[in-house]
Amino acid sequence: MNEHVHDTADLTKNQTLVMGALTRSKGPLSAYTILDQLRDNGFRAPLQVYRALDKLVEFGLVHRLESLNAFVACRHPGCDGDDTIAFMICERCGQVNEITDTALAARLKQLAGEASFALKKTTIELRGLCRTCQAA
Repeated sequence: MNEHVHDTADLTKNQTLVMGALTRSKGPLSAYTILDQLRDNGFRAPLQVYRALDKLVEFGLVHRLESLNAFVACRHPGCDGDDTIAFMICERCGQVNEITDTALAARLKQLAGEASFALKKTTIELRGLCRTCQAA
């Protein structure tokens, strides 16, 4: 079982820089965007960014949005223990809201169990328009 890092003081320099870029961002970032932002900090190769991202995802501090091939800082403290994470992604402005719902998680586990499927993790991505973009 992986030990989760909960304190950003325990991160390496590269992990801290990548985490900072994601925390400052208003939306998801690709690894290449992070690389471009951190070139002045000594980042030269995508592998440096991917290594840091892999660890940050493992620690539960960052989430990968599969449909966008991008990453976001966790906005829901303590969610690294949750098996189900859902994201509402605005297709116009790119805003991402992270949500958890215990009833949804329980229903998905039930469906998986009925299918004799050993569910390990669920990531749900809802695509649409946020309230601000709907009003525009």
